[in-house]
Amino acid sequence: MKYFKIEGPVKLKGEVSAQGAKNAVLPIMSAIILYDTPVLLSNVPQVVDVFTMIELLKILGTKVEWKGKNDLLLDPSTINRYTAPYEIVNQMRASIYVLGPLLMKFGKAAVSFPGGCAFGPRPIDYHLHGLTLLGANLEIDRGYINASMKSPTPAEITLNFKSVGTTIHLMTTASLIEGETTLINCAQEPEVVATADFLIKSGVKIEGAGTNVIKVKGVRKLNNLTEYKIIPDRIEAGTYITAGFTTGGEVMVTGCSPIHLEPVIAKLKEAGASVERGNDYVLVKPRENKIKSLQIETQPFPGFPTDMQPQFMSMLSVAEGLSIIKEGIYPNRFAHAFELQRLGAKIKVIEPTAFIEGVEKLTGAEVAGQDLRGSAALILAGLIAEGITTVFGIEHLERGYENFQEKLQSLGAKIQSSS
Repeated sequence: MKYFKIEGPVKLKGEVSAQGAKNAVLPIMSAIILYDTPVLLSNVPQVVDVFTMIELLKILGTKVEWKGKNDLLLDPSTINRYTAPYEIVNQMRASIYVLGPLLMKFGKAAVSFPGGCAFGPRPIDYHLHGLTLLGANLEIDRGYINASMKSPTPAEITLNFKSVGTTIHLMTTASLIEGETTLINCAQEPEVVATADFLIKSGVKIEGAGTNVIKVKGVRKLNNLTEYKIIPDRIEAGTYITAGFTTGGEVMVTGCSPIHLEPVIAKLKEAGASVERGNDYVLVKPRENKIKSLQIETQPFPGFPTDMQPQFMSMLSVAEGLSIIKEGIYPNRFAHAFELQRLGAKIKVIEPTAFIEGVEKLTGAEVAGQDLRGSAALILAGLIAEGITTVFGIEHLERGYENFQEKLQSLGAKIQSSS
């Protein structure tokens, strides 16, 4: 098992550049199944989830070539399979994104039930219900979703939950269904807007992306789009500015979109942070006082993101007074809380809420990350803990952070990895 050894405490100082958004590039890579000409994606992060999607697209017949460190050329003209096998799909929940595009390309598809981070059920029922309203016939057999679509039909679909994945998946599928499809109660996250922008540039008429209602006027065939740049990763950027403030240091993240980080910045300011923003950077300045306690409820965008909840819990473990975090997206996403207790944090979890009583200091210990953001949170805790903290489960971290160790080292962190 991979691990990091971190020597703390340390004050981070310096500048890092934001990577491309993992949660934007994955659905866009899936949407390229609908094309018949090559597309070059730039600002693609080299993270495990991207590598997993590449392997899946290769199995389907896509030609894939890295043209630079973060430039990825995808040629879907050779796609000749419509089955997404278990051995790939079980590694990543975003694999479900290929179902709709395969249906539109072949009129049929077979996709294994997807896997992903282990912090509670995230059912794909919303995806499947929406696809049936668009004309798909679905059967579940031995862990596979067997789908066919003879007569694609535009529809009005009301989502039961503001699901990012469902919003993106149905919007992408509807892009090749002639007529107008209306999606109601949509997720408004930047990754939804980015996928819509990609499809719009491909000739699809989409209105309302980033709002509650999205209207998609599908086309018979997508226009050739030779290049597209992936938006910056707001969660990665948020992790670094939170780390800077937590350690009492000074960290600038460049190449990011501050407007996407507004919910995080607002809470950092409430905790006592001094934050400077430009068009494409965020700077957190050294703090003079202790971190103030907070009350947070994670919500769909533009609310506070669930993917920043673990990092903030690490920060609040050494804040003044009692902080309360209510998890409004995944009620049992608190595995990291019990690992933080091993470092001396005082946290009581009564799902869906965690109560964090700030302590004077954390002390290094052995801990294990159970998911992507929880692993990042434990590393942040290790940066402020006295002594050596060993964080196992780094394979989770590698799903969404590119060069995490190297970036932290460039900021002054004393962090080493297992060989």
